Amino acid sequence: MARKRKGRDISGWLVVDKPAGLTSTAVVNKVRWAMDAKKAGHAGTLDPDATGVLAVALGEATKTVPFITDALKAYTFTVRLGQATNTDDAEGEVIASSDLRPEDAAIKDALGAFVGDIMQVPPKFSAVKIDGQRAYKLARDGEDVEIAARPLWVEELVMTDRPDADHVTLEMTCGKGGYVRSIARDLGEALGCHGHVRELRRIWSGPFDASDGVTLEQVDALAKTPDLDAFLRPLEEGLQELPEVRATDEGAAKMRNGNPGMVFASDVEYGDECWASLDGKAVAVGRFKSGELHPSRVFNT
Repeated sequence: MARKRKGRDISGWLVVDKPAGLTSTAVVNKVRWAMDAKKAGHAGTLDPDATGVLAVALGEATKTVPFITDALKAYTFTVRLGQATNTDDAEGEVIASSDLRPEDAAIKDALGAFVGDIMQVPPKFSAVKIDGQRAYKLARDGEDVEIAARPLWVEELVMTDRPDADHVTLEMTCGKGGYVRSIARDLGEALGCHGHVRELRRIWSGPFDASDGVTLEQVDALAKTPDLDAFLRPLEEGLQELPEVRATDEGAAKMRNGNPGMVFASDVEYGDECWASLDGKAVAVGRFKSGELHPSRVFNT
């Protein structure tokens, strides 16, 4: 008999402004403990040294994680010019260096090649799987890791500051699966001077903004109190990327049992993925077909 998971049946999103020095998993575990939640997950891993938005989903909100993961995200990051590292960030060993320091104009000109649909090779020290094993584990064992390039949509990449000759600060908006470390590495190569990420912050992810995030100090101080619950955001915020349709009472009852249910819809077409609500609360996600929503995910709230 399966062991019953302890904790509260609490659902929603807690947006954390992640500090440097912790893994995303450690943050999720802290939030799960502090909220006394049965179930928790996150939408998009941040490197341990990165800061910024880490959206933690609790309970039924975990069913909306894919929609936040697929949403656009924005990062601000500083590239250290003149040095390449084996991890593509400041934690790694320097493996190549250069005395060349490109002018601002050259950097701005080079950024255009990284906008739009691009192909990107993830860092060797990343969680990408190769023959069933994580790339970073193979790299740590000294194996020569070869990772295939993968597509990435970059909406915008702009230079925002040049603190000194060795550093340039950039801001990027991109889609799912982007590695900022790879952008820094490849930009350095394109400029002929090498480069790696010195600092990285995710400033927003889908509907969630770092300025609205709680700190881990707040999570600790307010743990297991109603004051922390007050920061919880509705699971429906994780569905903002999808069109909303309105369920009838009878339709909602059918969808909750996994069956197609009647909805009122506008601005959606046959086959569109959308979410159905009843009195503002999410009932299900699915495909709209002939006046009904055919559910793929049902919310038990």
